[in-house]
Amino acid sequence: MQTSARQIRTRLLFLLAKAFIAVLSLFLFLSLVTAGYVLTSSSAPFLQRFEGHLQGYYLGNGSWDGVESAFESNSELNSLETILLDNEHRIILDRRPGSVSTVGSTYEIQPDDVELVITLRGEQIGTLIVPASPFSMRLSLARGILVPIFAVSIILTPFLVVVAVLLTRRFVNPLADVIYAARAVADGNLNTRIPTEGPQDLRSLSESFNEMASSLERNDRERRDMFADIAHELRTPLSVIRGRLEGIVDGIYSENGTEVSMALEQTYVLQQLVDDLRLLTLAETRQLTFDKSAADIGQLIERSLCIFSAEAQEKNISISFNEKSGDLSAFVDPQRFEQVMSNLLGNAIRFVSEGGKVWVTANEMPEGLRVTVNDNGAGIPAEDLPYIFDRFWRKDKSRSRASGGTGLGLAITKQLVEAQGGTIEAKNLPEGGLQVVVELKK
Repeated sequence: MQTSARQIRTRLLFLLAKAFIAVLSLFLFLSLVTAGYVLTSSSAPFLQRFEGHLQGYYLGNGSWDGVESAFESNSELNSLETILLDNEHRIILDRRPGSVSTVGSTYEIQPDDVELVITLRGEQIGTLIVPASPFSMRLSLARGILVPIFAVSIILTPFLVVVAVLLTRRFVNPLADVIYAARAVADGNLNTRIPTEGPQDLRSLSESFNEMASSLERNDRERRDMFADIAHELRTPLSVIRGRLEGIVDGIYSENGTEVSMALEQTYVLQQLVDDLRLLTLAETRQLTFDKSAADIGQLIERSLCIFSAEAQEKNISISFNEKSGDLSAFVDPQRFEQVMSNLLGNAIRFVSEGGKVWVTANEMPEGLRVTVNDNGAGIPAEDLPYIFDRFWRKDKSRSRASGGTGLGLAITKQLVEAQGGTIEAKNLPEGGLQVVVELKK
């Protein structure tokens, strides 16, 4: 594992080094191009920095009289062998060593001369000429450009090394950890996590990756648990059916006896389990169709209570719907909402002791409708509350299917509510018992 991580860091460092080399090579290339331009061109980019100096002199004196002092006051300009011409190309100043005085004569500009036209307020006031100079002079000018550049480069080298080290620690190492962890997760190691370090963006990336890995690990665990739960749920009815059918084949049971009825009853249980699994899958994948309309929620609740009234009487449990206020209409699928209420009422009656009570409330809110299903049973342990809407969850893990249900009812209820834009949550009542709150949109 560590070798793989080191290999990733090495590759990233190699990419970083290539980037530095590419930038440095481009910098040197541009410098050499500039130097070559100076060596071969007759234009005057290096003379332009003297234009302002000469313009200032002419503006202050009104003419080029005594312009020699302007050259002597600028060391760079003073070091050049130059000729200053007026507008008619007459020589004002000739600074070529060993040349005969040519002031006042006309100078014919040569193709290889380097010239700078000096203007003031849009009008030409003169021309500065560097005569066709020997290669050694042009080389000197190029050296004057390259030497400072290389000096700065040498000075900046330690700084670039420090920057590279900092980039390695703050960017390369965290990024290498993310890449390595992503490959580990892709290989099935879902428990892989990475430290949150580096700049804010990389910390956010690391946190998001860890959350993703945790989610994948949880989903994988839930998937395996779901398969185990399905196998467990199917085992009992299949065992009953197999035992009864084998008994009939062996002549132990009558072909028309109660054992056949028991086997048939278990097929109904299997059918219900399969139907619940299919419904839950369709709801989770948002493939379940809803026929929504403006439904009277109060009327749907009353109808659901009627369905469970007989079962409640058998257990001596009172069920009521006395608290209701406001406009109890909502935009839902009436059939699916009845299924929600049936699951909640059936779950409440199943876990309330004989002589207990179940009551429903419905109240209008500013943005929708709030329906609660309450009971005075034993409630749910606080540590189990976040899981009661999970597949195959049961309050008592030792309950049989007959008393505890398949464990899919609340999971289906949650999906049916959320698929219609609502929310559902469960909490324990202060006086004891469980309250399930469903909020619907108008």
